[in-house]
Amino acid sequence: MTLNDAEIGKEYRIDAIDTGNDEEMESFLFSLGCYSGENITVVDKKRNLVVAIKDARYNIDPELASAIKI
Repeated sequence: MTLNDAEIGKEYRIDAIDTGNDEEMESFLFSLGCYSGENITVVDKKRNLVVAIKDARYNIDPELASAIKI
């Protein structure tokens, strides 16, 4: 299941990051704190997803969200 399928307000654990060998995207997600074992919560879904990672919130697009396996 990817982050696009997540329920709003429920905390999930990231199982893996699958960027299809896109090292730039993988590096960007890692800089946000998106890596295997980290907790993530979808705060809001509209066109993009607002996610909470650690003590920060980020607005990510569906393409990035599809790379995050939960």
